[in-house]
Amino acid sequence: MEFKNKIERLLEDFLENREDLFLIDLKISANDDVTIILDGDEGVTLQDCLDASRAIEFNMDREAHDFSLQVMSAGLSEPLSMPRQFKKNIGRSLDILLQNDTRIEGELTKVEEDSITLLLRYRKPKEVGKGKIDVEEEKIIHFQDIKKALVTIKF
Repeated sequence: MEFKNKIERLLEDFLENREDLFLIDLKISANDDVTIILDGDEGVTLQDCLDASRAIEFNMDREAHDFSLQVMSAGLSEPLSMPRQFKKNIGRSLDILLQNDTRIEGELTKVEEDSITLLLRYRKPKEVGKGKIDVEEEKIIHFQDIKKALVTIKF
């Protein structure tokens, strides 16, 4: 337990000096394989990962405790998990799976304390006559209703 606490403390100290970065996940396996996933308001560079790794590794005694350390950025395949991640993705398209297993895709336009707003664009049949019309509608989704949210990449 002391090992985990020391890793957490060193990581907290590093992040205090780098307010643009934030922790997504910290995992420590039974074999003391440490995996840290970071994200940042302006993204995460390779140098950011190296700096975080050095801040931990240079302050740990490998003779006293052997461990492996991997520091990485949250990639595009990682789901968004905190409001700060949603804020940095305003203007991007999101694919959201709700708790009731409904899927919604739309452009993220706003992030509030407890919810996000998506701009949905779709076509629906005309009420009178043949054909379809383009529709734009805003949908507010509360964070507690989101099971999984991914940024969609369009080519």
